[in-house]
Amino acid sequence: MQKVVSFVIIFIVISCFKKEEVYQTLNGNAFGTKYTIIYESKKDKNFAKQIDHLTYLLNKSLSTYLPNSDISKINKGESTIAVDKYFKEVFEKSLTIYKETKGVFDPTVGVLVNAWGFGPGKSIKNLDQVKLDSLMEFVGFDKVRIENNIVVKENPNIYFDFNAIAKGYGIDLIGRFLEEEGCENYLIEIGGEVRVRGVNSKQKIWRVGIENPNTDESRSWSSSVELNNKSMATSGNYRKFKIDSTGKKFVHTINAKTGQATESDLLSATVISNSDCANVDGYATAFMAMGLEQSKLFLNDHKELQAHLIYTNNEGEIKSYSTDNLQITSIN
Repeated sequence: MQKVVSFVIIFIVISCFKKEEVYQTLNGNAFGTKYTIIYESKKDKNFAKQIDHLTYLLNKSLSTYLPNSDISKINKGESTIAVDKYFKEVFEKSLTIYKETKGVFDPTVGVLVNAWGFGPGKSIKNLDQVKLDSLMEFVGFDKVRIENNIVVKENPNIYFDFNAIAKGYGIDLIGRFLEEEGCENYLIEIGGEVRVRGVNSKQKIWRVGIENPNTDESRSWSSSVELNNKSMATSGNYRKFKIDSTGKKFVHTINAKTGQATESDLLSATVISNSDCANVDGYATAFMAMGLEQSKLFLNDHKELQAHLIYTNNEGEIKSYSTDNLQITSIN
């Protein structure tokens, strides 16, 4: 009996010295939008400063809105900038998606993004097909490469824009950092893009909502999905668009094949997979340019991806399509 009591006392003492695992929530701003990060870590372990530093490093490398970033200098024609590991990884991921989508996803579309008025550069008024054709000379990810950490461009006017993948990549950087710090359970959400590992504070698989394509800047969700160690990204043209004096609508997802900024029949594309968030971020953008039928064909050849596509049919009705490997739960 005395041995049992001694064991209990020792167990209690050891338990008192064990650091408690708690879930913390961080809220802030990054990459031009808001973020929410929930993670389980040692008590009082706050990673806000480290996360801010990671976003600073990524912006310094890849932000087209910072005039002194590496990508801005390269876009201006500087040819001696040694790119960092962030630029190189995003470049390689982009090249893979570029090839898989047969050029629909193309980060050299930046010159067109600026021309249509959706980027940091100067827009071009009264864009016609002649002007677009002249700009298309500077579009093509097969016209660029990295040699000895230096970006080589066939034409100095080629303009990089990795915004369609950089936010997802930023989420991956934060996720990798948390894992290095021993965090097995976390959720990172930045501007609608999500990466999760493990379980939530209730020891259940993380569940996240799929946003409705609202055009009035409000946010609402009518369905949700469980994410078991997955990444999810949603792309849509329901917020970033312009309407000219004739009432014609132009969207920020530029078709790299045609140079046009006209919207497809897709209102939003949500892509989920076990891969990095950067990957699904890129695929979601590509689907918006492809449209419904091409996206469905692509998904049929890429069973590793799950997707939920919201579109308008020929009658103007809003409909949705989900891959067979995705289980959607209605919130209403």
